[in-house]
Amino acid sequence: MKASAERVELAVSKDHAGLRLDRFLVGQLPGLSRTRVQALVDEGRVRVDGVTRKPSHRVESGETVCIEIPAPPPPGVEPEPIPLEILYEDDDIAVVNKPAGMVVHPGAGLHRGTVVAALLNRFGGEGLSTVGGPLRPGIVHRLDKETSGALLVARTDTSHKGLVEEFRERRIEKIYVALLHGNVKGESGRIELPVARDLRRRSRMTARRREGRKARTDWRVLLRIGGFTFVEAGLHTGRTHQIRVHFSAIGCPVVGDTLYGAPREERAGKELLPPLGRNYLHAARIAFDHPITQEHLDIHAPLPPELAGYFERIGRAAGAQPALIDAALKQFL
Repeated sequence: MKASAERVELAVSKDHAGLRLDRFLVGQLPGLSRTRVQALVDEGRVRVDGVTRKPSHRVESGETVCIEIPAPPPPGVEPEPIPLEILYEDDDIAVVNKPAGMVVHPGAGLHRGTVVAALLNRFGGEGLSTVGGPLRPGIVHRLDKETSGALLVARTDTSHKGLVEEFRERRIEKIYVALLHGNVKGESGRIELPVARDLRRRSRMTARRREGRKARTDWRVLLRIGGFTFVEAGLHTGRTHQIRVHFSAIGCPVVGDTLYGAPREERAGKELLPPLGRNYLHAARIAFDHPITQEHLDIHAPLPPELAGYFERIGRAAGAQPALIDAALKQFL
């Protein structure tokens, strides 16, 4: 039987008046961390006199704060028969082509339909590393929900530790392709801006806080068409939302990425295009040394049909030469 969420009502006394909402809740509910409280606020699970407020809201005497605390997830993940495209597989590692719209592992109230559930169905509980714990078997890195492409998976604890070390030493090459709004200045470049949590919108990251973590993205232009730029981007650090944040910071957000400034409606020439329904960001390639055999592997994930088709449509609407469109796409199909 599925456990239900716990609902707690708290009255604000004079002694607590003026406290930030998140600090008030942490003081009243010591079992919850401030980060957890802020996440519940962002999810709309906290109301003050029936109204959702920001974590920075100052509570007043006589207000009633109601918080809904979801039941904790089960201690593991149930396998689900979700199809996965396997790009490479041996006894130690695997590389899968993650589709857009799929979360890598459970979290933030989402416990089903994850890559982990699909991996458990494909390889079984004993066919994945356990280093990441019961909610993240085999997972050594992540891709955003709306990002598709090559995802590296560890099948043994030994290979997991080896891959973690390669990531730490930045010996794993990750190449993405993205379609951006606007014309990026220059034919190639490097973005080095710190990435940190956006204090105003907790679901976002930002490059505007000096205390953020160092991040570097290298890029080169593949093709410019009608107010859009098709680029290849290489990650030298793996910060949350890094590519999306970096290109948004220079005024060229990823197509479809409304969280970071992309318009909800796309236009190419005079044509109004239908919503893409995802971010135009794809992890096209991952190259690394096998953690056990030391063989150098270079794995390519083909561009999904919806991205190739959208690019072709933009090209036609913008009057671009079909040969140029085909040449730009060919290397990623």
